[in-house]
Amino acid sequence: MTLDQALAFGILAGTVGLFVWGRLPYDLVAMLALLAGILAGIVPMDAAFSGFSDDIVIIVTAALVVSAAVARSGAVETAMRPLLPHLRSRRTQVPVLAAAVMLASVFTKNIGALAIFMPVALQLARRTGTPPGALLMPMAFASLLGGLVTLIGTSPNIIVSRVREQVTGQPFGMFDYTPVGIVIALAGLVFLAFGWRLLPAARRGKAAAPATAIEAYATEARLQPDSPLVGDTIGALQALSEDRVGVATLLRAGLRREAPPASWPLRADDLLILEGEPEDLEALVARAGLVLVGEKSTAEDVPEDAKAVVEGVITADSPLVGATPTSAALAARFGVSLLAVSRRGERIRDRLKQLKLRRGDVAILKGEATRLPDTLAALRILPLTERGIELGRSRRSWLPAIVLGLAMLAVATHAVPVTVAFFAAAVAMLLLRSLTPQEAYQAVDWQVIVLLGALIPVSEAIRTTGGTELIAGWLSGTMETLPPLGALGLIMLVAMAVTPFLNNAATVLMLGPIAGSLAQRLGLSPDPFLMAVAVGAACDFLTPIGHQCNTLVMGPGGYRFGDYWRLGLPLSLIVLAVGVPMIALVWPLAR
Repeated sequence: MTLDQALAFGILAGTVGLFVWGRLPYDLVAMLALLAGILAGIVPMDAAFSGFSDDIVIIVTAALVVSAAVARSGAVETAMRPLLPHLRSRRTQVPVLAAAVMLASVFTKNIGALAIFMPVALQLARRTGTPPGALLMPMAFASLLGGLVTLIGTSPNIIVSRVREQVTGQPFGMFDYTPVGIVIALAGLVFLAFGWRLLPAARRGKAAAPATAIEAYATEARLQPDSPLVGDTIGALQALSEDRVGVATLLRAGLRREAPPASWPLRADDLLILEGEPEDLEALVARAGLVLVGEKSTAEDVPEDAKAVVEGVITADSPLVGATPTSAALAARFGVSLLAVSRRGERIRDRLKQLKLRRGDVAILKGEATRLPDTLAALRILPLTERGIELGRSRRSWLPAIVLGLAMLAVATHAVPVTVAFFAAAVAMLLLRSLTPQEAYQAVDWQVIVLLGALIPVSEAIRTTGGTELIAGWLSGTMETLPPLGALGLIMLVAMAVTPFLNNAATVLMLGPIAGSLAQRLGLSPDPFLMAVAVGAACDFLTPIGHQCNTLVMGPGGYRFGDYWRLGLPLSLIVLAVGVPMIALVWPLAR
């Protein structure tokens, strides 16, 4: 072993050790590894930051932005709406939601696909009394399985494609993963449809407490003349929200009716005081052709994409206590509008502009994003950060889904590279105002981006110092005693074993070149071995820390660290049993 190889392996060992230790953020560990490589001289200074311009970083970033825009559009909820009333028990909810997430993960980044469907699952759980813990982990695992099917479904596929280009001169294509990935995904889906029962009863048998203890909000909306509900009834309006939004008061030229009956007819320009959860109110406003009255008081000279919506608690020393939005001149003095109010222990039936605000009221405000922090401070409003609020911010549209479809079509027909297609799709989302620039930046997981950009040069250093050849030589001694199929299974097993403790992107960056070199030393084709690394690294079902999807559901699902292996271990064995022979069938081991 040369000195450079020893330094490369020492940095690798230190990096893995810090990842397993878990006291430092992943991105900081990756930056330390890069700095160590530069100081040790194994990473050239002129190539130290080349990883941040790598195609992998661009694809992952763009995919997260596109996924966020599709989630924000509400197209998924609209598409799922006909199915939701039929999902009354866990036996139907788990397989349908898992299948939906899996399908979405085929066409977009799996973390984005899971984020799209999580609000749907939580709303369904709240309405039917199903504990979120019975739904979210199967959905997270399904998103990982769906990501196996295409190049862009998961980061390991993208990275392995790059490794193949280094080894053979030709990267994997968009659908090269599909024959193997779709068989593994379907086998996993069959297991998840029944396997959720392996979760501890405390997590799947008892409804989780709500994340916040906020009463239903009241908001004020006007029925537009072109609404499809003009001439229909209050009952039809409430049915459109699946009875999750109620009409507290109806106001019509000289008429005020509190708690109007379901048979009461609706007319154009009716003013409605609605009550419900923010996400339910937002959905109904978009579907029913309503306009929030509070939005009209927002500054007209501020572009819509420069505005933001916040949720906050009115404190005891707030100047709003005892005042109405009109008397406080919220729009004129502070440039914000009041969209909705929640008051504990009391239903709000008055118009918002006439409502005397109290200490402890929770308000949803809309205003210029750059001024909102100072405005909240001046109004003594404590912002809440537990959940995102979309009320008054978005309008439902199929445009993001269409843009995503066009990008996929361009990649499938080889019209443009995947990097260009998804970069263009992300730019289109911003031009179409499906996302504001601020929301696009928030959609990107910058820790993952930094980890990728910093570890790519370190991974390259291990290859250029001959480290991958050295490890391949060590492993080949063991592999030579195994049949080719056994060697393939061992590579996948190693990738599965490492990924729960090392970020999956880091696993592929380290193990991919080693697998390619090993195959060449054994006189076998590198393609099946690279596929095995991709599958093994993408299928992290044992811990909440190896993949962001697992981490994302840990809090809302009420899971503990040890819950994951209960469902994940048998699923991992299924992937191993199905994946190894499928890879050998589709990608022959012999050269």
